[in-house]
Amino acid sequence: MEDPASTAKPADTPPALGHPRPPEVVELAHALIHTRQTILPKRLGDPGPDAAQAQAILGAAASAPDHHELLPWRFIVVPAGARDRLADVFATALVERDATATPQQIAQAREKAYRSPLLLLAVVRLRDDDAEIEPQERIVSAGCAVQNMLLMAHAQGFGGALTSGKALSSAPLRALFGLADDEQALCFVNIGSVIKAKPVRLRPVAAQYVSTLAV
Repeated sequence: MEDPASTAKPADTPPALGHPRPPEVVELAHALIHTRQTILPKRLGDPGPDAAQAQAILGAAASAPDHHELLPWRFIVVPAGARDRLADVFATALVERDATATPQQIAQAREKAYRSPLLLLAVVRLRDDDAEIEPQERIVSAGCAVQNMLLMAHAQGFGGALTSGKALSSAPLRALFGLADDEQALCFVNIGSVIKAKPVRLRPVAAQYVSTLAV
């Protein structure tokens, strides 16, 4: 007689693809997605994610859609010890764009480098030997990776936001982060504890952004 234990599925075996998830899993996903909101870096503070939490956040990116498994994106962590260098880049980029920038404006540009305990630069590789995957699909994949990380951070109780700006395309920033010619800096990902919450914004309903192609 066959040993039942040898044919039983482990308790922690995930459901097969397409298999309905338990209602509580669906409810949790719904809650995480619909309660997540952007918390600006100026509203984020310590404590940030610890090492294990940060690894879980970064690991969530790996489940993003990735056609041909190109891994067309990467994330660069900006540790506390490198914030001064980033501040210098923000200041230099501002002056290069606007030679009339005031000392106050330059100081404000520098200050942005020190916001949020966990700071990452999202980078996408727009082109490589696989010409079939267009740049826009690579950017979408990177966006999905970012959203996965934001949702994981939200699940852990942290706030998060994406920030960009003209400095992202500046030569000093590209040099600081060692970007290749076929890479583009997409945005910074900011994560930390919520110092000051804000009201949840009114979300659009599906009817506002969904239509059906005529038969």
